[in-house]
Amino acid sequence: MAARQRVPAVLLPTLVKSLRKETPSKYPTVLPSLRRTFSLYDQINLLDNVPEDQLRFQEYDDTGFKVNGVKYEGSLLCVGNLLLNWVPQKFSDISVESLSLFKVVRPLPEILVFGCGRYIQPLNPELRSVIRSTGMKLEVLDSRNAASTYNILNEEGRMVAVALVPYGVTS
Repeated sequence: MAARQRVPAVLLPTLVKSLRKETPSKYPTVLPSLRRTFSLYDQINLLDNVPEDQLRFQEYDDTGFKVNGVKYEGSLLCVGNLLLNWVPQKFSDISVESLSLFKVVRPLPEILVFGCGRYIQPLNPELRSVIRSTGMKLEVLDSRNAASTYNILNEEGRMVAVALVPYGVTS
């Protein structure tokens, strides 16, 4: 019967120290993409093949977002591939009037994704009922995940809207 080899006890503290030296970043700024394919040899990223008329959130920070290589400060509202500056500066500022665009836009998006800032927050019941009365589905996420969700659904060719306040906003 073969005896198990033991790892020298001297190496364990060195390994633990080296792992502790690696400090993770506060949060990643590059958003993941669905446009990836895997082969036996490598991973190929097809981001460069995104159509020019298709919006893609690429990065975010505490004050805004980078969309298709352009940095936008403040809140954004995207419907399909239409990008607009949006009046609410924090999640609690969102009102029925700030979403009045959905009374006239056609075709109506099948889903509206809210980005609340750094943390997920409950949506006002009045807003929730107004949005549902239009027939849109609703998803409330932090802004980082809301932008990623928009990217994925938009890349799938679905009609999606996203309403984002900057990631640094906490109220």
